[in-house]
Amino acid sequence: MYEDRKFHALQAWEKLLEKPEIRMNVKEQHEELVRLAEEYFDEGFIDAGERAALISKATQAYSGIVEDMDEGT
Repeated sequence: MYEDRKFHALQAWEKLLEKPEIRMNVKEQHEELVRLAEEYFDEGFIDAGERAALISKATQAYSGIVEDMDEGT
């Protein structure tokens, strides 16, 4: 049961990373991904290393999008 909940939580996180919700800007997407990583850690679904990896992945995606916007692509 626990592994199923963890699997579905991480699957939802990845889905949000790949495709933000309608009317969600890049900053809001990043904030929600970080919030979910913290929530999953607080609920015991992931450990501190997994939380850090999720936050890093979200931040890298955010930075890449912002850089592309700055370059006009």
